Amino acid sequence: MQPRSRSILLAMALLAALAAPGAWAQGRAARDGESMPRWQSLKSDNVNLRVGPGNQHPIEWVVKRRHLPVRVLAESDQWRKVRDSNGTEGWISRALLSGARYGVVTGEIRALRLDPSTDAVAVARLEPGVVGKLLECRDAWCRMEAGGFRGWIARAEFWGTDPGENFR
Repeated sequence: MQPRSRSILLAMALLAALAAPGAWAQGRAARDGESMPRWQSLKSDNVNLRVGPGNQHPIEWVVKRRHLPVRVLAESDQWRKVRDSNGTEGWISRALLSGARYGVVTGEIRALRLDPSTDAVAVARLEPGVVGKLLECRDAWCRMEAGGFRGWIARAEFWGTDPGENFR
């Protein structure tokens, strides 16, 4: 292959990669300096999930759950591709996302405990689908506020953090 042909093919491959919506932001630093993927939550009770990044794309789902945690997978200008706890993916406006951390209870009824231990007293029982504000995470446990109660919940019992992720 001639050097000029190789250069043209390389340029075409680069243009194709850049044309994919949000592809440049997957798996590396995002435009706002945060890494990808990352956790955020919905600011509103009425969020349109679109099939592509922009108002011209059709609405595939309407999410009616303020504070629902979502995983931001990619971004394109003012749009973010997100995934919810059910695996549903779509594009939403950046303005509808918050950096506040929340978790959604999964599986079965879960205990919110006084201390980060399976032996600790339960201060509340949380049904699947309950969304709570994450206050901190340490190792296998996270401190959560839900329904006016504060306590610890095992990380494996909700969706909204990475394994081993610690924060305050």
